[in-house]
Amino acid sequence: MDFSSYVIAGVPLVLVVVGLVEWVKSLGLQGVAVKFVSMAIGLVLGIGYQISVAVPVGFTGWFGASVFGLALGLLASGIYDAVKNATK
Repeated sequence: MDFSSYVIAGVPLVLVVVGLVEWVKSLGLQGVAVKFVSMAIGLVLGIGYQISVAVPVGFTGWFGASVFGLALGLLASGIYDAVKNATK
């Protein structure tokens, strides 16, 4: 799955998730909670994106949209960890 092709208004969706996670961190959230927020934001935006393309039909469609959102959150969480470790 190539997340770079999922673009909204010229902005890659994964960068939106990373940016929102950074914003939440600036509000004082730290540690493991940031990973959960990353997953939640990825899930919401991923499902929202899938709905904007075509409303999922049946269990298979909604399951696929949910997995897409979870993968987006995992990717954003991984990018967050990689940047955090690189800046130490």
